[in-house]
Amino acid sequence: MTRFFTICLLFISTIAFAKPPKNQYVRIRSSYGDVIIRLYNETPKHRDNFIKLTKQGFYNGTLFHRVIQDFMIQGGDPDSRDTTKNQKGKELGNGDVKYTIPAELRDSLFHKRGALGAARDDNPAKASSGCQFYIVEGKRFTPAKLDTVEIKRLKGHKIPAWQRDIYTSVGGAPHLDQNYTVFGEVVSGIDMVDRIAALKRDGNDRPEDNVPMTIELLSKKECKQLDELLWPKEK
Repeated sequence: MTRFFTICLLFISTIAFAKPPKNQYVRIRSSYGDVIIRLYNETPKHRDNFIKLTKQGFYNGTLFHRVIQDFMIQGGDPDSRDTTKNQKGKELGNGDVKYTIPAELRDSLFHKRGALGAARDDNPAKASSGCQFYIVEGKRFTPAKLDTVEIKRLKGHKIPAWQRDIYTSVGGAPHLDQNYTVFGEVVSGIDMVDRIAALKRDGNDRPEDNVPMTIELLSKKECKQLDELLWPKEK
């Protein structure tokens, strides 16, 4: 009986250890530093698509092809990997995969500094590009400027008080809220975004010097460690 009990405890502890992390994290590497991003479980279609492309190595060698200081940096265009198309001075941003992702707009997910969002063309359903994304650098807004954003850009959509506090203290890009899907956030390395956003760029907002990236999934162990570090009360 004692042996049986010991085996049961070992089996239970093995199951507990094998329990997957609550969140998936990815690392984006560049010559200007790395960022670690948590992918949101609240946007499963975007999360799973990003994980799929990352596993395939899709993003490796693509460029951050559009950067605007105090706003965002954008990448993920597959054409930017092609040296015949990414030559200096050529416009990028029109490459894509052969599908879109349905919008997953959530009131609780907004364009604060460090938000990961899905790029898209001008379609009424607000469906996202299957591969292009951006990371918000953003800027701080005064309450009066947020009022103007609500009226002129958000067509009356009210920014919740707790989000307004973040936009005034930390910053972001509130005019994108409820128009583009936010599906993750930077949890480490936001300085990389600042460095890339500040680069000299041409008339198409493309950096004068190419900024290639690689993206990798963090291991289950690393994800669990980050969960425990960032959200210890959610165990």
